[in-house]
Amino acid sequence: MWLKLQRCKKIKMKKQMANIIGGKQIAASISERVMREVILLKHEGIIPKLSVVLVGKDLASEVYARSKEKACVMAGIDFEMHTLAEDTPEGELLDLIRRLNLDKNIHGIMLELPLPIRINKQKIIEAILPVKDVDGVHPVNRGYLLSNGDGLFPATPQSCIELLLQSGIGLAGKHTVLVGRGETVGKPLVFMLLKHNATVTICHTRTKELKKHTRQADILIVAAGKAGLITADLVGPGAVVIDAGINEKPGGGICGDVDFENVCMVASAVSPVPGGVGSLTTVMLQRNLLKAIQLQKKFT
Repeated sequence: MWLKLQRCKKIKMKKQMANIIGGKQIAASISERVMREVILLKHEGIIPKLSVVLVGKDLASEVYARSKEKACVMAGIDFEMHTLAEDTPEGELLDLIRRLNLDKNIHGIMLELPLPIRINKQKIIEAILPVKDVDGVHPVNRGYLLSNGDGLFPATPQSCIELLLQSGIGLAGKHTVLVGRGETVGKPLVFMLLKHNATVTICHTRTKELKKHTRQADILIVAAGKAGLITADLVGPGAVVIDAGINEKPGGGICGDVDFENVCMVASAVSPVPGGVGSLTTVMLQRNLLKAIQLQKKFT
């Protein structure tokens, strides 16, 4: 689907402004398709169900989980949340994951992070059944991503790709510079970009002369988790900039990794925060849930 890109508000007079790559309209379109598929599954006697596991009192994780619940209810997807105490033993958490794996009425399991430091995060992640791993964190799914196999992949990197493609911005042959190598966004995104035939350069905190690399980008994607990292002088004229960073503002609210207003003066298109990548992540998670159901049909 090709979408018209809205114009940024003018920051200075007599300057060509970048286009805003908004995520809400794209998310709404995907959400419609998800709801149609949910209806078809219900006609087959399958009620899609997502189970979220939260350990401890992490406010941000709780807010994210509740926003997923609201979106699932709107899409006709059953939702349940297991909230465990901060001092829950690791064995008890593992037992819960095993029960969810065996429950045929639950099609997706999502573990909210971070976990308490005393719990072995990797051990818990590896306990989740790969075909129910809607967050795409299990090593089996990471292997499928690496080998271009059919698995479940993280929602935020998928959102970055979807934002570009649905806005009519092709990746094939484009020099795409990725700033960030984290497990959640950066690393998975590398292989998704390669799948779309992008030419990829990866930068990170140890990269020398960051500006030298970022200014060469046709498409610059930032997921470093550092507010204001990408200033206008780091962006080549006419580049497309996707901001996948989320940072809390001192006075409340969130911002991305990109100096949005000033980068708008240089780039041809920029995704905002909020209203860009983050707008798609919940609906991409729902799409993963529907894919999980198809994988479960295949292997059972």
